[in-house]
Amino acid sequence: MSYDKVKQAKNISVGTKKVTKTVEQDKAVEVFVSKDADPRLTIKLVALCKQKGVPITYVDSMKMLGKACGIEVGAAVAAVVNE
Repeated sequence: MSYDKVKQAKNISVGTKKVTKTVEQDKAVEVFVSKDADPRLTIKLVALCKQKGVPITYVDSMKMLGKACGIEVGAAVAAVVNE
């Protein structure tokens, strides 16, 4: 599933600010957005990804995405980084 991609990625970026910066720098391979995240946090990032042509994968849970990223708290967004 999608969480496995995040777990297996060597480089990930977590959090709205970091992921936005990663997408702006054309380093994001794929962006993961939690369906239960506040849309006010994610709407600009989703628009930016569409503009830059970065694939977006929606996942069900912030808690599960955070766990897949190896952090103790939920994550609204995460990106697999190509470096």
